[in-house]
Amino acid sequence: MTQGEDKLRGDNWLQRVFYFYVDGFKAMTLGRTLWAIIAIKVVIFFVIVRFIFFPNYLAGKADTDEQKADYVRHELVGEQQETRIESMSRNADTVSDTITDN
Repeated sequence: MTQGEDKLRGDNWLQRVFYFYVDGFKAMTLGRTLWAIIAIKVVIFFVIVRFIFFPNYLAGKADTDEQKADYVRHELVGEQQETRIESMSRNADTVSDTITDN
């Protein structure tokens, strides 16, 4: 690349880096095919992983967004509150047993 062509590519170092890679990809023959294969594999991988590991679990639990929000709220907070209440009632039973024993 001559000095004149370098000026056309820009004075900014970011532009020069960008055009360095653009020119490199334009000159590729086998590499372009390999990058296409890699891109296809990545897309397929993420589509399969999404359906296997992230199923739409709430679809069978509720119909509307409000019902889904209520379900999630109950699962996240409701069980903790129930466990806390059960723990408090056990502690109260223990304290009352201790008081009656004395």
